Amino acid sequence: MHKIYSLMLLIFMGIAIAVVAIQSCTSQSGQQANAIASNGTFQFKEKLSDYGFFKNKLNALEPQETVVRYQLSTPLFTDYSIKDRFVFLPRGSSAKYTATGVLDFPDSTIIIKNFAYTNTDHQKIMIETRLLVKDPADKKWKAMDYLWNAAQTDAVKHITGAQVPITLLDDEGNPISTTYQVPNTNDCKRCHINNDVLTPIGPKARNLNFTINGQTDNQLAQWASKGMLSGLPALGEVQQLPNWKDDKHFSLEQRARAYLDVNCAHCHIKGGDAYNTGLFLEYQQTDAYKLGVMKVPVSAGGGAGGLNYDIVPGDAAHSIIAYRMNSTETGTAMPELARTVIHKEGVKLITDWISQMKKQVK
Repeated sequence: MHKIYSLMLLIFMGIAIAVVAIQSCTSQSGQQANAIASNGTFQFKEKLSDYGFFKNKLNALEPQETVVRYQLSTPLFTDYSIKDRFVFLPRGSSAKYTATGVLDFPDSTIIIKNFAYTNTDHQKIMIETRLLVKDPADKKWKAMDYLWNAAQTDAVKHITGAQVPITLLDDEGNPISTTYQVPNTNDCKRCHINNDVLTPIGPKARNLNFTINGQTDNQLAQWASKGMLSGLPALGEVQQLPNWKDDKHFSLEQRARAYLDVNCAHCHIKGGDAYNTGLFLEYQQTDAYKLGVMKVPVSAGGGAGGLNYDIVPGDAAHSIIAYRMNSTETGTAMPELARTVIHKEGVKLITDWISQMKKQVK
């Protein structure tokens, strides 16, 4: 009897230890590992809170120690939304520096992008949180969207997209009423696919190569010092994408090209969704014709507004790029996705850039 009792006690203690170990694993930051199924594939959870990315009140977006906030020098415009970006790297791993394209992230990396807006009471209202996950099973990126509830307490997995009526304040504090478009997972693929492979867009070395306002150290250098990034050369050897708003340190052309790179080049690049147009807007592009200068559009159709060239130097009013940026009509507006209102400041930037170009001598 004593032996049986001892055996039962050992079994009970073993179960208790196992339970404590599991609870310890799930309660610490790094809970994200629980999204990996027994077969090694990544399983998207039902709610944002299930991942354990953030501590305290969820909509405060206070990251756990294993989740790092980052910024881009020039971000994509999406209806004047407020974007909070984070990345989770598996413990003990790091991204590898790449001179061009997105950093080489390790398996099980999770990129977190939250979208919110400022309402007329100057409150920050959450709309959606998008996840990009590098699945360790096949080393491919997978996308999922989470839609925030009205109580602002959590976000729920949402595959089919949604239309959210909002009234937001733009950068000048002016109210704008619109219907914000939450993308479905297929919409995500349209922008994030290159050569039929889903990939992140923002976290390239050149987009991260700057010092965030209020900080003293370069963002890339911070990543390297934390062990998040390996192979980083001297910062002077790393290309820097200009901040399109910074007219003190960058020329009008540099800022306009940076804006087009971030807002358009994920599609208008070799292998992108708009590759067939022959219009390539990446920052490194040096061929003026491929940038649209005196280029006849291939497939704009009625969206060109009867105009003949993508860019007419010195004449923004007759340039298709400026015309399409200044529209919200389906079939005309560019970009086609990610916005429902006109980015007035962006239109002015591109208009000013085209207007100051030297006119072509015929």
